[in-house]
Amino acid sequence: MKTALVIMAAGIGSRFGGGIKQLAGVGPAGEIIMDYSIHDAVEAGFNKIIFIIRRDIEKDFREVIGNRMEELCEKLQVEIGYAFQDLHDLPEGVEFPQGRTKPWGTGQAVLACKDLIREPFAVINADDYYGKEAYVKIHEFLVTESRKKNMNFCMAGFVLKNTLSDNGAVTRGICRVNEEGYLTGVEETGGILRTEEGAACERDGVLCPLNPDSHVSMNMWGLTPEFLPLLEKGFLDFFARLSGNELKGEYLLPIFIDELIQNGQAEVKVLETADKWFGVTYQEDRKTVAEAFRALTGAGVYQTPLFADLLEQKV
Repeated sequence: MKTALVIMAAGIGSRFGGGIKQLAGVGPAGEIIMDYSIHDAVEAGFNKIIFIIRRDIEKDFREVIGNRMEELCEKLQVEIGYAFQDLHDLPEGVEFPQGRTKPWGTGQAVLACKDLIREPFAVINADDYYGKEAYVKIHEFLVTESRKKNMNFCMAGFVLKNTLSDNGAVTRGICRVNEEGYLTGVEETGGILRTEEGAACERDGVLCPLNPDSHVSMNMWGLTPEFLPLLEKGFLDFFARLSGNELKGEYLLPIFIDELIQNGQAEVKVLETADKWFGVTYQEDRKTVAEAFRALTGAGVYQTPLFADLLEQKV
């Protein structure tokens, strides 16, 4: 069964302090986080990769990962494709607001690849490391549970305290989960900091405590093609509500999926993972992430070269 991994790599990365954070080398041999994501996804059974990028980073992207990944994926019998997120790619009848420079968000990013997706798919951020367990669980859900009923999706549920940066505030989707393990709500929450007590978010200059054991969404979703028409309609509805926030408003996956849940249009199973997330939000994070990958390699979780184990299986 064909299953796709959609990698959102079009973010500007302004907090990274210059450069393209998705392309920062962090592995023992200069691997970037996407290398590990693709390795873990292919190992779990995904056999199609779609990169969502911007035209202005295409040259750098292909030089750092695209060209060699195309060669590698051919050997692994994995399909690969590109989609391009564009500020000016708006619904029919919507005028582009002059002065807008900020991307339209993760919802628009996924819409950029709507013509490439015909199979169940997972969505991830390019600059997040999710661990192996989440890919295995999402792939299993997509090839079994997602086909049992319409609009049946899943999400990798991480623990908040395992997803924080030591170098500054982060944004997380704080989740509400019922006793059956289904998502009942997700609140996109910014300004989350690690504290002595665990975690807190900054609101109007005041730190509000958060439960460090809360489930959070790290934008790792398991979806099906039937999701895309609703996402497209939701983008048009987003503009109908945008008045006054044309320069900064974003169409975000967690918010849209929460709307579907509240309207009874979708069910989202939360697949719990105990893996520790890490990623590159700030330039200072790069050292910490590099140390983590060295430790994982030293423990035998990954080989050097990284894809040697998967290539051996194809021989």
